[in-house]
Amino acid sequence: MTEYAFTHLRHVALAVPDFDKQLDFYTHQWGLSVAGTDGDTTYLAAEGSPEQYVVRIRKATDKRLDLISYGAADAAAVDTLAEKLGRGEVQLINEPGTLQTPGGGYGFRFFDNDGRTIEISADVAVRRHRKVEEGEAIPVKLSHVVVNTADPEGTVAFYEKYFGFKVSDILMHPRMGNMMWFMRTNSFHHSMAIARGPHPALHHASFELRGIDEYMRGTGKMLRAGVEKIWGPGRHLAGNNTFSYFLDPNGNTMEYTTELEVLDEDTWHPHLYDFSEPEVTDQWGTANAMDEFVAAKSFNDVDKGLFVAPPV
Repeated sequence: MTEYAFTHLRHVALAVPDFDKQLDFYTHQWGLSVAGTDGDTTYLAAEGSPEQYVVRIRKATDKRLDLISYGAADAAAVDTLAEKLGRGEVQLINEPGTLQTPGGGYGFRFFDNDGRTIEISADVAVRRHRKVEEGEAIPVKLSHVVVNTADPEGTVAFYEKYFGFKVSDILMHPRMGNMMWFMRTNSFHHSMAIARGPHPALHHASFELRGIDEYMRGTGKMLRAGVEKIWGPGRHLAGNNTFSYFLDPNGNTMEYTTELEVLDEDTWHPHLYDFSEPEVTDQWGTANAMDEFVAAKSFNDVDKGLFVAPPV
């Protein structure tokens, strides 16, 4: 079995122009809790997650994906990865050291091949969390993040080479070729996916709910609140997870999901799925049809933060 450099996904950080609306959306509608505030930055936790926070939002003039954060097994693993990236001439933003964010820990940041900021950390304090109860339509944890890139093949190769990510499945289209690669860093089907898009940007962030009932309750709660639904509810074939996609107040796509597949890695072989077949995108047949207009909603704005490090 491959030794993964990352243990799991920690959090995603976003810079947004309309900070107040974003905060209100995440706390009063999406179901996250404020874990801390530092000036124009707020840290949001999922009640069921031991992570200090799963979303960081920062007030800024320009909208951007600030960073994606992953965990490592220990400080030694952090140092080993920094050395490996240095030998590969990957641009480090800072050397490994003590983190000043909630929960502390030991880590560093670097730019991936597309210029987005990635953080790797270990020894972060565990947040006191709780069991999400039956019927609670709130996120248990951050499930996965999907990013757009004009060079998906290069981005897939980058994450395979340096971090040991494995491709679980690929979506293709008869006219457009391969379009999305689902990448895993543990036994879950994917914690990251790489999508072919017109420019680097966040495609969507996905949040795991307790189960099917809670997922449907959460979907209904968003619809009743008038949040713009992009796609869903339905169940994907790749990953076998449910999906309901919504736009947040700043135009980022957010997903409610549950039951993401856990793989037997010793026997798993990646599939090449044709997403022009309706049952590939939605096994249930309950979601609105996927077309170019629906897809374009998740292209997102051009990320202006490429190769520019966000504030700590």
